[in-house]
Amino acid sequence: MPVGIKTPSNQIKLTNVSLVRLKKGKKRFEIACYKNKVLEWRNGIEKNLDEVLQIPNVFVNVSKGETAKKEDLAKAFGKDVKQDDIILEILNKGELQVGEKERAAQLERVHNEIVDIVAGKLVDPKTKKVYTTGMIEKALDMVSAAGSQERQEKNASAADAPAEGEEKKHLPTWTGVNATKSAKSQALEAIKALVARQPIPVERARMSLRITCPMKELKNTLKGQKIDGEDGERKMTVKDKILELVEQIERQEVTGSEWELVGFVEPGAYKLLGDLIGSETKGAGRIEVLDMAVKHED
Repeated sequence: MPVGIKTPSNQIKLTNVSLVRLKKGKKRFEIACYKNKVLEWRNGIEKNLDEVLQIPNVFVNVSKGETAKKEDLAKAFGKDVKQDDIILEILNKGELQVGEKERAAQLERVHNEIVDIVAGKLVDPKTKKVYTTGMIEKALDMVSAAGSQERQEKNASAADAPAEGEEKKHLPTWTGVNATKSAKSQALEAIKALVARQPIPVERARMSLRITCPMKELKNTLKGQKIDGEDGERKMTVKDKILELVEQIERQEVTGSEWELVGFVEPGAYKLLGDLIGSETKGAGRIEVLDMAVKHED
């Protein structure tokens, strides 16, 4: 085995790898990550570092298995900086090295996720039915084309100042998928553009619900879930989770020992609420649909 090459066990772990590279102190440092996990980490989806890193080492060259020397790390990052902190800095600030095939696959994954999210959150105002993903894709293409034409017209007439009162109102637009941004944030941008421009008749899908539950059941804590409170992080309760899933509260009140909430949720949250209330309140809580699709103005 050539000098400097890592052991076979390390070589096996370095297959199907994504590199994150950071140049610091005139030297280049790399870490080896699992494919697709870097963006999930940066978008807050993946929070377990062990699921992101293939090996918890800092390399000079991952493909050759060359680990960074301690003196080089100390010189670049600081003498007292721990390796775990160095890895986090590279992971959070480094440049993700992506090949053409991987980039195309990632772009397609994000695109499909965006379209799925948008299709689940918009309905036809008349029928209250959701559109197919194909219809949503066509509508986004129409918005993108309109936005592109507007930019061209703006550039062509940049030298001509608009007359008073003639300036066009700026509308949200859609410029296409960005593989480095989260699908959720891009889906929200797409929804705003579709609602504002109406290439097809759309409105946000909303369900109006009434939730009732005994007060004592609301205090039950959820295993493995935490929330930031006034006195720091604490365990999440059933009530905390319900309020997290409800998009807008119309009213909530307590009558005797029973709590009632009326509010709006997105259709995708309805099943989550139903499962939560069914499993965590021992059947004592209830959820009632007041309206299947309600237009809600932000």
